[in-house]
Amino acid sequence: MKLQVIIGSNRPGRVTERVAKWVNSEANKLSDVQSELVDLLDYPLPFLDEPISPQYNPDRKPNQVAKKWLDKISSADAYVLVTPEYNRGYSAVLKNALDYIAFEFKQKPVALVAHGSTGGAQAVAHLRGVLPGLLAVTVPVATFVIGGASDLMDEEGVLKEEVKARPYGPQTSLTRTLEETKWYSDALAAARK
Repeated sequence: MKLQVIIGSNRPGRVTERVAKWVNSEANKLSDVQSELVDLLDYPLPFLDEPISPQYNPDRKPNQVAKKWLDKISSADAYVLVTPEYNRGYSAVLKNALDYIAFEFKQKPVALVAHGSTGGAQAVAHLRGVLPGLLAVTVPVATFVIGGASDLMDEEGVLKEEVKARPYGPQTSLTRTLEETKWYSDALAAARK
C-alpha cells in the first residue's frame, strides 16, 4: 500500500506536523506499507478558483499548483488526513485542498487523525460528512490525540515513553487506525481490479 499522510495545517508553529511525523513513522513499520508525508505548505493553493465543481467539469484546466497537488495525491492507494481542530472544525487550508479534488480519492480509503482539546472530535465529524462527496471510503476508526499534542511527543513526532505505555492511549489507537486503513486499502484495490 502506498500511503500518503497529509499535514492538514500550514500555520506557523503548527503541532500538526509533529502528529503527522508520528503517523508516518508508525505507518512505515507496517508490512507492505510505503508511507510518505505530504505537506500542504508545499502546495500553496489559492482559494478554489474554478468556475465549475471539479467533478462536473470535463474541460477542467487546474492552475499549476493545483495540478501539482492533484498529480501528487493521484499516486497513492490510501490517505491519512492529520488535522487540528480550529473553532470546532478542521482547518481552512485542508478544506481548500479537498475542494480541488475531483476523482483522486475515488474508492480509496481515507483515515482520520486529529488533535486538539477534545482530540479533534468535531473536526473528524465534519470530515466524515465531506469525504463521501469526494467518493472516498472513510475508515470507520479514527485516532484522537486528546490534549496538547506537543506535551505528548517531541518535534520529530516521537511519543514520550509513558504515553506509549498507556493501554488505551494514542499509540494503541493509531495502530488500530493504520491496520484498518491497510485492510480497506487491500480490499478496495482488489475490488477496483
